Amino acid sequence: MCVGRNYRAHAAELGHEIPDKPLLFLKPPSAVIFDRDNIVLPSESKRVDYEGEVVVIIGETIFAATPAAAMAAVGGICCGNDVTARDIQGEEPQWTRAKGFDTFCPLGPAVVPASGLDLDRLDLVTRLNGVIVQQGNTRDLIFPVAELLSYISHTMTLEPGDAVFTGTPEGVGPLTPGDVVEVEIPGVGILRNGVSR
Repeated sequence: MCVGRNYRAHAAELGHEIPDKPLLFLKPPSAVIFDRDNIVLPSESKRVDYEGEVVVIIGETIFAATPAAAMAAVGGICCGNDVTARDIQGEEPQWTRAKGFDTFCPLGPAVVPASGLDLDRLDLVTRLNGVIVQQGNTRDLIFPVAELLSYISHTMTLEPGDAVFTGTPEGVGPLTPGDVVEVEIPGVGILRNGVSR
């Protein structure tokens, strides 16, 4: 489960309005890859972007949960990359294809228990070929983690192992073959993926 336009500056950089409610979309399981796996650029797209994100991993089943109950159900945190075919996203009214290509959901390098982490104060850094391109903190989320999980759970049951992408900060940009993209959450780890065609 992913949340779009959850940082004001990211919405602004793409020329989008701030949503009144969390903007939700899904990635298929076939999009999932892990640390050190390659993101494969599809021939159908002329521009594929990185989007570093904090990802919440659900630990207990929840449905119609309060924000407090939703937070109590968090199992852990990991790094994620909401890889996006930006040209396709701009051409189609919904984002399933633009966000759903195989290898477009890197996760890792491991799930770190949420206990001891302040989910409202997590730093996020994305590097492309060693250069910092994104810096954010979950304190800047339009819809905080607890509110997001509660909102989602009022639509669908969240089950153990489900991954919830919380949104990307500004600084998204294109990937090319040979690139290495890293998403880091200090205290959680560094997700590193090469890029190929």
